[in-house]
Amino acid sequence: MSEEHRETGTGWPSPAGPERPAGPAGEPDPRPDAPDPDELSPLAPVEPVEREDVPAPAEEPGAAADRAPVSRRLTSAGAMIAVLLALLGFTLVVQLKTTSTDPTLAATREEDLVRISSDLDSRERRLRQDIEALEESQRQLRSGEQGRQAALEEATRRADELGILAGTLPAVGPGLEVRFSGPDKAMSSTRILDAVQELRGAGAEAMQIQGADGTAVRIIASTYFVDASGGGLVVDGRRLNGPYTILVIGDPATMRTALNIPGGVVSSVRDAAGNVTSEDREVVEVSQLHAPIKLDHARPVS
Repeated sequence: MSEEHRETGTGWPSPAGPERPAGPAGEPDPRPDAPDPDELSPLAPVEPVEREDVPAPAEEPGAAADRAPVSRRLTSAGAMIAVLLALLGFTLVVQLKTTSTDPTLAATREEDLVRISSDLDSRERRLRQDIEALEESQRQLRSGEQGRQAALEEATRRADELGILAGTLPAVGPGLEVRFSGPDKAMSSTRILDAVQELRGAGAEAMQIQGADGTAVRIIASTYFVDASGGGLVVDGRRLNGPYTILVIGDPATMRTALNIPGGVVSSVRDAAGNVTSEDREVVEVSQLHAPIKLDHARPVS
């Protein structure tokens, strides 16, 4: 056997090409580029291969349908909130545009505004006192032993108050004596009615108007004033001639302030060449009475 046959171990010549180095069985191939035998084994682990072009799994048809109502609900809620915010903004803008300052108060002097504020404070104090008195009356009426007596006293007091308001009872107390003088235009029924309303708003509790000849008429809620032909006034069917004097019971300072408000009664009478004077009185007697009003239709509920 030749040397070549012994090197191949087969007894046959090696084929053309690089020869396989000899070595013991089971040892790795010493060539640097030889493949690893473990990699060629069918039991070797296979590494996962990343594939960028693999399409995502198809979504089930019901999933998109489930998400659609949620999206629609969110969209509806957002639209509702937007509408409410728009309405709120519109309301605020309209309110700001429509809020304006009274031109009469804007032109009023500072001391006049102070008097008006004092008048309002006095009226608030009177109302609070009335509330406290009514609450006290309520407590007394609810008490057991004094209930009957308190009810009788309360009924008597209320009857007196209603009699004064209705003009069926005379009244006395502190107040003002207001005198109107000048031409008939300055003492028209409109200006006298404005004076009566200003006095009522300032807390007047009882009033009567008197003409130059001493004829007097009690002023109540239903009293009317009409310009008479040939001059003068007709008050509740009775004719009065000027100058006129109004006797009023109430807080003098508050009522005087109400009459002297810029653009009010005193100012309008003076603009018509007339004059208004007011004098405080510690005791004012309103003695003229008004006939009781006969009710034809109204009756108390039993």
